[in-house]
Amino acid sequence: MQEKARERRKEELYRAADEAARAQARRLLAEARTAVLGLNAPEGGAPLLARIGFARAPDGALLSLISALARHHAALRRNPLCTLLIGDPAPRGDPLAAPRLRITAQAVFMPPEARPALREIWLHRHPKAKLYVDFADFGFVRFHPESAFLNGGFGKAFLLNAADLE
Repeated sequence: MQEKARERRKEELYRAADEAARAQARRLLAEARTAVLGLNAPEGGAPLLARIGFARAPDGALLSLISALARHHAALRRNPLCTLLIGDPAPRGDPLAAPRLRITAQAVFMPPEARPALREIWLHRHPKAKLYVDFADFGFVRFHPESAFLNGGFGKAFLLNAADLE
């Protein structure tokens, strides 16, 4: 009974994705230079958050460059299920009115043969990363979205799927 009530409440709160919501989600992804990565710590499974560099590749891939020395690297190796939070509050106004996109995804560590192409994409978006992009401990991670939630501001909540982000 409680489960049905929760589902009914969810339907009342969240809208189905429309073209405006899809466009806003894609715009947030295109403009993002960082994301907040949410996952479980490798030891004990406590919640762990990390701000990571972020880029969207021309083919739509969601990418990050992560050091093997970072705690979140070990966490993703142990459990690739994660969440990305995209969108920063505006410098003025109510930060909760700013749009943000939460994506549930599977992280995949990219093989060495993918590195040259990803390196160029990354440096185009993050030119200062030229200082460390070639360090041996850094590798590229691609995030494969499973679902998403767009909070477009007050009263604008949308459930999206992976196809809505393409």
